[in-house]
Amino acid sequence: MAGDSRPATQIHGDEMPDAAPTGGTFCLMYRSRDLIPAEGRKAELGSLFSQARSNKAQQITGALLVSDNWFVQTLEGDEELVRALFERIAEDSRHDSVSLLDAGHVDGAVFSRWAMAKVVDEGEPDIPLIAHRDGISPAAGHKTTPEQAVVLNQMRAATQSDSHMA
Repeated sequence: MAGDSRPATQIHGDEMPDAAPTGGTFCLMYRSRDLIPAEGRKAELGSLFSQARSNKAQQITGALLVSDNWFVQTLEGDEELVRALFERIAEDSRHDSVSLLDAGHVDGAVFSRWAMAKVVDEGEPDIPLIAHRDGISPAAGHKTTPEQAVVLNQMRAATQSDSHMA
């Protein structure tokens, strides 16, 4: 980011796998350390969720978990577009210690009806968010599917893993 004195973000963990020859939906999951100051976090997260609207316009969907000082995000969509978005995200000064957790093709998007989701701590309901012309709003009446629950639980587990402490 212009004027940012931090060194370029290093992507830790596995290198991004080479593009696969085809098929299905490309899914990528990463974890990073939140650098947003507590006093500005609510407004900044609101901005992040609003940006999800432009992702939805490119048919990129996903979920974002904010837990303590960690983000875990799953992105789904066209491989080239998801990879390009991830590269931009990795350079964002609002976080560091970006670690690729998983990337590959899946049969279909798990979060296809969501622009993004606010994934909350264990025991509380997740909040699917839908992008529409006027912005982002909770997806009333859309409960989490079993497939979504599996991915969301993997995301929660990634914030508890000792491997993110490196």
